[in-house]
Amino acid sequence: MTTILSTSIERSLVQWLRARTAQGQPELHWQLWCFEGLAARRAVEQQLAELGISARIRSAYKPLVHALLEDVDMAGLQSLHLHYPLHDDAAPNRFMLEAYPLAAMLPPTVALQMQAGQRNNTYELLLRYQDGRTQSLQVFAPNRSFQSAHGSKGITPCGWQQAHDAQGHIVHDAPLHTEYEEAYAQAMQAIAAHSWPQTEPFFGRLHIAMQLPGFEQQIAGTGETMSTPEAMHEDLYFSLLEHFQKLSGRVAGDRRLQPGQIVPDIRVAAQSHPLALTSIALQIRALSLSDSLPAPVTGEEENTAPSPSALRSIAQADAAAAQLQRAPSLTQMDALVQPLFHAYGSACQGQSVQGRPIAATYKRGSQHPVLLSGGQHANEISGVTGALRGALALAQQADSHFAYIPIENPDGYDLHQWYCRYAPEQMHHAARYTALGDDLAYRDHAPWHESALRKDAAAASGAQLHLSLHGYPAHEWTRPLSGYVPQGFDLWTIPKGFFLILRYQEGWPAEAEALAEQVAQALLQVEGLPAYNRRQLALYQSHSGRQPFELRHGTPCSMQIDNTGPTPVSLITEFPDQTVVGDALVFAHTVQRAAVLAAYAAWQGIVQKR
Repeated sequence: MTTILSTSIERSLVQWLRARTAQGQPELHWQLWCFEGLAARRAVEQQLAELGISARIRSAYKPLVHALLEDVDMAGLQSLHLHYPLHDDAAPNRFMLEAYPLAAMLPPTVALQMQAGQRNNTYELLLRYQDGRTQSLQVFAPNRSFQSAHGSKGITPCGWQQAHDAQGHIVHDAPLHTEYEEAYAQAMQAIAAHSWPQTEPFFGRLHIAMQLPGFEQQIAGTGETMSTPEAMHEDLYFSLLEHFQKLSGRVAGDRRLQPGQIVPDIRVAAQSHPLALTSIALQIRALSLSDSLPAPVTGEEENTAPSPSALRSIAQADAAAAQLQRAPSLTQMDALVQPLFHAYGSACQGQSVQGRPIAATYKRGSQHPVLLSGGQHANEISGVTGALRGALALAQQADSHFAYIPIENPDGYDLHQWYCRYAPEQMHHAARYTALGDDLAYRDHAPWHESALRKDAAAASGAQLHLSLHGYPAHEWTRPLSGYVPQGFDLWTIPKGFFLILRYQEGWPAEAEALAEQVAQALLQVEGLPAYNRRQLALYQSHSGRQPFELRHGTPCSMQIDNTGPTPVSLITEFPDQTVVGDALVFAHTVQRAAVLAAYAAWQGIVQKR
């Protein structure tokens, strides 16, 4: 174990309160933008007011959404006309996305219009009320310029402070470097300055532990939660991938990169009072794969598993899987898949980087074979349970013919379970890839570890169709310290319903086209799914201003040539499942199961005609 950085960073809000108190200046009205929750911001305002100092403290993270929650009277609102800002170094829809989920926050009777405004950092709102009142509102969105690891320019949210005199003239107007930004900057600088090995992987695990005074705030009626610890996790993880891609001489977004397992461990510090915490604790350690991660929270129990003896039959496992309201643990998955392996054996086996066993089972039948898998990206949880339920359902069809890999990436899945023990409703993208830090489907050299299994299973079964079940964020995905919109993943920053991706080798476009059409048509029969897709697509279109995909019978779909897959045709399903639990997760894996059965049935007729 090597400690790369161990430090504390003074909390900006407490520091700013001390400065305002010491300087007095009651003739000025202060405004501050920072990455703090409402309770802390109001506590500072109150303390300053008791000293005769006027101040308003706002959120630098999603400032428009906070302004609507804190400053706008929604009662009797008839219409809202929003002009969002533009910037030369940001995508045209950048501030539309930052306004998400405005369209879902408004009552359905309120008419919303969003259009491009001026090239500045200010949203302009015109609100009309049913009683004839109007209100004009300007919302400042502080941003600063930045440059990515690979040299691209952009703008990113930042702290800011302003002061006005008694006549309303601005006497101070400048960025304020907050502790939230400083913690990110120090972490990135320390890792960049460290002496790493000359070749990949650079470490076993890179553990970045941070205790924030941050906030997690639900937005009523939208299913959205604004979370600064989750945003820090996302930004550190993907920024570090970009850093190590550059260090290795790789292009941005190269999924073959094998830096090791990056583990941001970002938590909201417990406080007896909103201002009790005076600093951020930050520690970065390079660990071996054998070093344990700290216990998530004392007293919390790991996801318990059903007794394997209680699941003696495939039908019993099927019934148990249908009720899962959270991601099953690896132990629980072992119990749920045991009836399949008992009935059909293990067609091929392997081992993950961290030494976990991985295997595929294979049911021979008279029909055309299909390869089914879940858990390539281990935080995409509906795909794991959906593939399990699909396999259990297919097993109960007499002539079915399929190979099934329960969890392709067990190391990532174990990390996901570790995260779920203290933050079950976060996206956990650091658990997305393998313990080597790469996407197993893109691995291009030995040792192959878990990446070999899907090719072995395809060869053993003779499958020409791979059903690979995936998911994506069920709420907004942001990187607020490096441009806000996740670079390279802008299509997935906000939900857009259940999505189908068809990848096919040259010579197979007709089969892929037919499969997309028939599966999308079959999905119309899944109870609740058409309405679910319509709602999400409407919200996506309101805030993205575009639709870079086709719709087939109301299901978003894209098709692309790919000659690298294990089979001539691959159907990748994408359900917005990251962060969902309870009945929402049951619905998600029910939809995934329906897609498996629809694709399997459609494929029998499609491949027969080839």
